[in-house]
Amino acid sequence: MSETKHSNARRDFLRKGLGIIPVVAVAGGGLVSNIAQAESPTPLNKYRPTFFSEAEWAFVMAACDLLIPEDRYGAGAITACVPEFIDKQMDTPYGRGELWYMKGPFHPDAAPEFGYQLKLAPRDVYRLGIAGCDKWCQQQYKKTFAELDKEAQTSVLKQLESGKIELADVPSKTFFSFLLANTKEGYFADPQYGGNRHLAGWKMIGFPGARADFMDWVEHSDRPYPLGPVSISGERG
Repeated sequence: MSETKHSNARRDFLRKGLGIIPVVAVAGGGLVSNIAQAESPTPLNKYRPTFFSEAEWAFVMAACDLLIPEDRYGAGAITACVPEFIDKQMDTPYGRGELWYMKGPFHPDAAPEFGYQLKLAPRDVYRLGIAGCDKWCQQQYKKTFAELDKEAQTSVLKQLESGKIELADVPSKTFFSFLLANTKEGYFADPQYGGNRHLAGWKMIGFPGARADFMDWVEHSDRPYPLGPVSISGERG
């Protein structure tokens, strides 16, 4: 595959997450809680998760690294501190399911057009999903997910996505969908929420961020935006 095709394929994958940018990058409400707006980001190697256990954190780190890997075309999820974003979201109204109607009745087998129908908040989906996946990996490989090589990890994620792995307490497709969506959100959210460190996600796709005015460039999709992104806090990429 040529460098141009490789770069375009990676950009196309990441651009699929752009539909969520108005929620996570600008509004500060809805899915992403208004957390830690004045906090300085913590280097990922010094960050200590407040929700995930050590074993859960190892899973999240390994999975995020696979979903958005680092290469010469741009930073990956680990460099962009996406796991930190996900961990912080678990202790917000979103993570606790406080933004949803959660009193039932619950219909896990309802058609997709009826929306989310489980009694599990996002933090429960992660806790049960990671435990279930690690248990499955132990049965199949005698190792946890984080201990597997990249090829085996990729196979496990694909099986979660397709629903081929049966987890005891949460549908594997649901678990994977949360993991993938939150990984994209962490890559594209404003850095104040913990992810998108140094505006890596925005620089990757040429998103201008919170600039007051970039109308002169909206008709020039054939050319890279030349000024770089700006975060809500004023950080420039």
